[in-house]
Amino acid sequence: MDMNAGRVVISSAGHDKGRLMLVVGAVGGRILVADGKERKLEHPKQKNLKHVQGTRRSIELEGLTDKKLRQTLGKMSAEPIIPISVHSADEI
Repeated sequence: MDMNAGRVVISSAGHDKGRLMLVVGAVGGRILVADGKERKLEHPKQKNLKHVQGTRRSIELEGLTDKKLRQTLGKMSAEPIIPISVHSADEI
């Protein structure tokens, strides 16, 4: 599973454990994630790939705002999401 920008992931470690996050980029073998609330699109959090689970869901980044991101992730969290294990930094 690739972890390109736009992919929705589930945090599996840290204070944000269980929260849906959006991959907005990558730096140095880590991904940058945002949720539009705690982590805004302008200041994403660096997250180790071992600490996230990928999903098959994605969100278009073009024209995305923090408010739209919060709303979209909120709707997704109400639906069942099946996580996909991701543990390879080569896929970034």
